[in-house]
Amino acid sequence: MDMTCDPPLARSAPDASIDHSHSIAYWTSVPSTDDGMLGGYPGVSRKDLVSSHAFLTKLRRGKTPGIKRDLPKLNRVADCGAGIGRITKGFLMDVAVKVDIVEPVKKFTDELVAGLGPEEKGKMGEVFNLGLQDWTPKPGAYNLIWNQWCLGHLTDEQLVAYLRRCKDGLAKPSEEGESDDIWIVVKENMSPNKDDIYDEEDSSVTRTDTKFRKLFKEAGLKLVAEQVQKGFPSELFPVRMYALKSE
Repeated sequence: MDMTCDPPLARSAPDASIDHSHSIAYWTSVPSTDDGMLGGYPGVSRKDLVSSHAFLTKLRRGKTPGIKRDLPKLNRVADCGAGIGRITKGFLMDVAVKVDIVEPVKKFTDELVAGLGPEEKGKMGEVFNLGLQDWTPKPGAYNLIWNQWCLGHLTDEQLVAYLRRCKDGLAKPSEEGESDDIWIVVKENMSPNKDDIYDEEDSSVTRTDTKFRKLFKEAGLKLVAEQVQKGFPSELFPVRMYALKSE
């Protein structure tokens, strides 16, 4: 998704213009590199990964953020819209036993798998070459479903349905309450305007913060934490992280 703040003008019903085949054609044409994944801004990758890691760590420490206890590995995580595995390898494999990949462009997942080292291969779970609109998580499978720079390719209706399936895909807390490390995280660009913005180049929508909150509620999810990404170039869209749980 274009990260800059000057895409084509918004339309009256932006998400109605989304065309999945157009999106796939666009991303298939993009180089399988960090530069390609990040729209010509590969320099933001480190700040992005560090901020995401810190956000998740703060979530997991909960009410005792000052205690520097070791956190156990999450059992299973899904990286949705994973591309070439920038987030998979740069962040999620550090916090999880297994990471599943959801990515519709096969050349990206081929690049991801080919670039894994011996230790990373042991952490690699399943690869699903599917768009998010077609992916149904296995019920109760995941401690964390991470969605970053990918939800703009879903219509509002598809996004609500997808988030409901993700909610069903979350692991259940133990009866003893020992594990509450169960989250859906959304990290996406924010429209700086009062309306969503359609981007013709990759057939995606950049939503407002207000729209995201509305769709989360429709999906039966509770927003428990949020944070604005800092340190990105000023010409890029604002980026916000949301942590969600079942209501």
